[in-house]
Amino acid sequence: MQTFSISPLQMVVSLWKNRQLASMMVKREIAGKYRGSFMGIFWSLLTPIFMLMVYTFVFGIVFKSRWNAGSYSNTEFAMVLFVGLMVFNLFAECINRASTLIISNVNYVKKVIFPLEILPVVALGSALFNLLVSFVVWLAFYLVLFGLPKVTIFLFPLLLMPLLMLILGLSWFLASLGVFVRDVSQFINIVTTALMFLSPIFYPVSAVPEKFQTLMYINPITPVVEQVRGALLWGTAPDWGSFASTLLVSFLIAWLGFAWFQKTRKGFADVI
Repeated sequence: MQTFSISPLQMVVSLWKNRQLASMMVKREIAGKYRGSFMGIFWSLLTPIFMLMVYTFVFGIVFKSRWNAGSYSNTEFAMVLFVGLMVFNLFAECINRASTLIISNVNYVKKVIFPLEILPVVALGSALFNLLVSFVVWLAFYLVLFGLPKVTIFLFPLLLMPLLMLILGLSWFLASLGVFVRDVSQFINIVTTALMFLSPIFYPVSAVPEKFQTLMYINPITPVVEQVRGALLWGTAPDWGSFASTLLVSFLIAWLGFAWFQKTRKGFADVI
């Protein structure tokens, strides 16, 4: 019987060795997503803009949410809000799909030589494409409204690294669990919806009562949203010590998810 290594080195080696296959599958998935639709890839542009308008109206005008500066206009509030949504949507898109990655790709399970561990990577690559489109939209509006962004904007890819590793770890875990427990997808949809309102997307952490702020930081999305928002909008660099700690914990979660996936994958074919 084939054995699968659970070492952290194997995780890195597998991702590197199968990078071309993963890249090809990402491109195919993106192309297939919009094939046959009238507006095609333009839906990737219109969807974030439309949702931004809705959220800005509800939270910026109806509930009058504001960040630290109470004089923020609705336009500035929209830019702040959009950054948080970009980060959260990347997380939610991957995690909501994770539990069905194996059961929706049964044909790959039967192929002994196919590296099933890259399926979460493919889903992440597709979500990163949507993030890139949203970022281009945000940057275009920022250039028109405020001029050149702060130089810390170049930290954006680096600040996403802890979140990307967290996503991969959770995706490997959920992809395996979803094979054996089919109700997982329903539960995850509820959790991600709750996390959207429990993350500092529509309001700053300072707006939360002090006794609950510690709980806010238990949410793994919170530090990433705040660091990305600070870099893109206010020109602030993260606390590098805190960032390094978060990166290390995220790598550990990624490895644990990978190890779980490798340990359980031998049972996929029997269950499916």
